[in-house]
Parts: sequence; structure tokens; C-alpha cells
Amino acid sequence: MYCPFCNAIDTKVTDSRLIRENNQIRRRRECLDCKERFTTYESVELTLPRIIKQDGRRDAFNEEKLRAGMLRALQKRPISLEQVETALSRILRKARACGEREIPSAQVGEWVMEELHNLDQVAYVRFASVYRSFQDINEFREEISRLENIKK
Repeated sequence: MYCPFCNAIDTKVTDSRLIRENNQIRRRRECLDCKERFTTYESVELTLPRIIKQDGRRDAFNEEKLRAGMLRALQKRPISLEQVETALSRILRKARACGEREIPSAQVGEWVMEELHNLDQVAYVRFASVYRSFQDINEFREEISRLENIKK
């Protein structure tokens, strides 16, 4: 670790602590040359798989696009931002845990629909209508009937 004061290469760790629900480590360091102290934060960098689009293109996993799609479906619904972020975290965890370098966009869509189904059924139907490209009102009725049958 370089010293931010004198750019020396040698520093020593004087204290380490876990923070943020064990996702990050805070380290107090001291430069062996100039004796200045500073703090660093370390976290694990986990990569998300690439997304295989329906047309065969491959794109980087875009968390913001995923969040925007969920928020669009949840617009004007009584769901807190905290609930959305928790659902988004579960989707990201599934993406990392699948162990694949690439996953089909359809899989991500199914994870989103599962989370929306648990959060808000209106948002679920909104998302499903776009995701599954509903062509007429009958497809909406079928999806709503399927939801009602699951509930019973």
C-alpha cells in the first residue's frame, strides 16, 4: 500500500476492523518512512456474469438498468425503496451464485418476476406484460387468473 503523504511503498497495519455487515474491512495504517497514519477500506470485488440477450448479443450486467426496470413496474405502488434494494440484492446474489460467466437475460427476467411477485402483484403484472410482450387484453386476464390460482 502506497503512503498517500510521501508515496513510500512500505506501510504497516496498526488496526483492522470489520464494518458494514462484514462486507468491508477498515484498516489503520502507518507509513514506515514518514510515520503518518491513514485509513484504508477493503472489500471483495465480485464480478457479475455477462448477459446473453435474446438476439445473441452479450452485454455487461447492468445493475442500474435492472433497478430502473423494477422501479418502473413499481411506480406509484406502496413499496419502499428499501424493499426494492433488498429484492435487487437477492437478484444480484443469485447472479453471482449461479457460477456461470454468462447467463441468459431470460433467467434474470425470471428472477425479477419472482421478486416482483413477492413484492406487489400489480407491479408483477406490469413487468410481465412488457417482459412477455402481451399482445392483447386476454393475455392480461390469463396472467391475472394464474395469479389468483396461485394465491388459493
